[in-house]
Amino acid sequence: MSHTTFPSTLPIPQDDGACSHLAGSVIPSVSLPSTSGTAVDLSTLPGRTILFCYPRTGAPGEAITDDWNAIPGARGCTPQACSFRDETQKLYRLGVQHLYGLSTQDTAYQQEAKERLHLPFDLLSDEKLGLVDALKLPLFEWHGQRLVKRLALAIRDGRVEQVWYPVFPPDKNAADVVTRLESKQEQPPS
Repeated sequence: MSHTTFPSTLPIPQDDGACSHLAGSVIPSVSLPSTSGTAVDLSTLPGRTILFCYPRTGAPGEAITDDWNAIPGARGCTPQACSFRDETQKLYRLGVQHLYGLSTQDTAYQQEAKERLHLPFDLLSDEKLGLVDALKLPLFEWHGQRLVKRLALAIRDGRVEQVWYPVFPPDKNAADVVTRLESKQEQPPS
């Protein structure tokens, strides 16, 4: 089965409360390598940043195993990234200044995915779990790897303003973010 399709029997992740502490949190100062070759500290970025987190993208030709499919929320990293690719311009029109994907994979692995998927935004590597641990983001283990569970954050001026968790289906994550940002624009200022 392709990395861009889903079996109908995928288990749906349930909200286990693992992100309930994040709304309003201050983003810690952690320097993360990006696929642009620079380091990014999300705590210093002005305006609105959208950060979507995913466990891992599969490599071309890599078989998707039954044990991966059995983990609720694991499957769908490529479709999630492609959904943000397809909604990038709309997100920018809605006031997003920065858009990033984040996984615990190394930058070289992410660079291949960025090029193959034609992603117009950078991917951030948290291979050392600096941001993941500082924010207490939910993780799971698979084949000896610690992987971040799928979620998305809207960050404004270094503070979490919105959390999407759990994310399912993953290919609708960007559309959910767009819908939320559109609804915020319709609200009168307070």
